[in-house]
Amino acid sequence: MSWFLLSLLAAVSLATADALTKKYFSNLTPYEMGLIRLGYALPWLVVSLFFITRPTVDRTYFLCLIVGLPLECIAFYCYMKAIKVSPLSLSLPFLAFTPIFVILTGWILLDETISPMGGVGIVLIVIGSYCLNLGHIREGIMAPFMAIFKEPGSRLMLFVSLIYSITATLGKLGIIHSDPYFFGVSYFILFTLLMYSFFPVTRESRPSNLLQKPLAGMALGAVMSCMIISHMLAISKIQAAYMLSLKRTSLLFGVLYGAWLFKEERIGERFGGAVIMITGVFFIGWFS
Repeated sequence: MSWFLLSLLAAVSLATADALTKKYFSNLTPYEMGLIRLGYALPWLVVSLFFITRPTVDRTYFLCLIVGLPLECIAFYCYMKAIKVSPLSLSLPFLAFTPIFVILTGWILLDETISPMGGVGIVLIVIGSYCLNLGHIREGIMAPFMAIFKEPGSRLMLFVSLIYSITATLGKLGIIHSDPYFFGVSYFILFTLLMYSFFPVTRESRPSNLLQKPLAGMALGAVMSCMIISHMLAISKIQAAYMLSLKRTSLLFGVLYGAWLFKEERIGERFGGAVIMITGVFFIGWFS
């Protein structure tokens, strides 16, 4: 299968996982939502370990794990809380800010320049985020921007995007010092185990909650595994920027799921805003 189709499969799988998580498990705490999402995917990932080669790894690989996994836990908890408390169409699109944070981090810390196309992409993502709340414009010209910070899911996803801009760089480094298949599978297995290690000290979490709706859980685990594997296969076939830009179309599928499954309001303006944001991501990933 081509990298293009694999990337689209990863995008659809991610959006489907978000929709299933919100529909069947949003009655639980964000932490429990995350455990179910990871736990049901774990058997698929463990089995896949027997079908991939184990490369020689060095200290850089382990450093990426040590630094990246705690950040991933924080981001994942915030991600689950965002889709729990806010509409998908007002939370998921803000993942489009990840490439902006990657560019700005490089500019601030490494004195990297921003290309003209990268600048256009940033402007488009900002305009798209404005359009997500265009209905608030009657309250003032800046009201759509202010609405972003009033919506808890939007705020949380902005924070998630910031963390993902760091973990994406660490992940790329980890892949260089191992390989895409091994790093992806080992990273998610260790990530799952680390998330579960907090279970004994969380007061609100109960083992019985994790066993609710096993059929929905198995479907969620299968979709998550499909996303991880298709992601690894795609990123091994093409430059990461191209693959990740196409995978961000998951935001569009997420908005459509919001309309279909949850009857979310103002889908027209939110979908339009998400399209503009995705266009900005493509400008950054493909042309800058």
